[in-house]
Amino acid sequence: MANVKMSSPNKKATLSTLDQLKQLTTVVADTGDFEAMEKFKPTDATTNPSLIFAAAGMPAYQNLIDDAVSYAKKCGGTSEEQLTNTMDKVCVNFGLEILKIIPGRVSTEVDARLSFDTEAMVQKAQTLIALYKEAGISKDRILIKLSSTWEGVEAARILESKYGIHCNMTLIFNFYQAVACADAGATLISPFVGRIFDWYVKTTGQKSFEPLEDPGVKSVTKIYNYYKKFDFKTVVMGASFRNTGEILGLAGCDLLTISPGLLDKLSQTTDTVQAHLDKDNAKAMDLEKVTVTEQVFRWQMNEDEMANDKLSEGIRKFAADAIKLENVLKERLAA
Repeated sequence: MANVKMSSPNKKATLSTLDQLKQLTTVVADTGDFEAMEKFKPTDATTNPSLIFAAAGMPAYQNLIDDAVSYAKKCGGTSEEQLTNTMDKVCVNFGLEILKIIPGRVSTEVDARLSFDTEAMVQKAQTLIALYKEAGISKDRILIKLSSTWEGVEAARILESKYGIHCNMTLIFNFYQAVACADAGATLISPFVGRIFDWYVKTTGQKSFEPLEDPGVKSVTKIYNYYKKFDFKTVVMGASFRNTGEILGLAGCDLLTISPGLLDKLSQTTDTVQAHLDKDNAKAMDLEKVTVTEQVFRWQMNEDEMANDKLSEGIRKFAADAIKLENVLKERLAA
């Protein structure tokens, strides 16, 4: 692979590829499966409705569902209010269990159906943080995940500046999205490498790319270099990977969130890992600072067919999985 400096057969590295990667980048587990977290020992973890829906069907996690249902019934209210409270509590319960395993932070996602309502996203974030606080968890260990619509960017600006609530901006596909998030003071962004790759495979017919030429890798690299060049506090967490080449092509990135399957592959090899992203190299680059207003944001998204398609698709998919999870919880509430 172009992104990995391969060792000779007689001189393999002592450390696994995963352990070497951890020396360059903070590794985050992209899963709701606690056993996977215990196995791979990531620093942070992130969940979303899709991951929680999958985990909610596993026998090992039924106590978390039962607890959320009991909580909602105690709170009372209409059936709709009870369902909302159950959903919020389920997401927090999974986060609480994850925090018992990892030393760092967990990301908890705001319902994607609120992606175009700034006020609703701000309110939901505060509700989630309050639930964590009730369980004795400081907001410093929580990242609130928001869709990176213009309304999501504005919600992050309010949450970060007014309430000190740290935000993880998800569904990033476009450079101007990323700049807007940094301007808003978001703590972290999650550019989706694999979904960008998927779009180019489908659109161009090209089935594979050399790691450093992968369109998702190139997108994240551009964002990372811009952030470091202009000293933005927002950090970059590459997400949604399709293969280990994409992951290693971003070695040196602030964080990378990786699925258990790919973590396993990385843990079973000992190829030497080379850093491809570097803050000092970025500082030396000749880059131009850009200004992103709402008009610029919307126009650039409109002009970027890939980003426009994937943002809309991502919101729809997360919303669909939230509805699936709700349907499971409705049955439990009615039981």
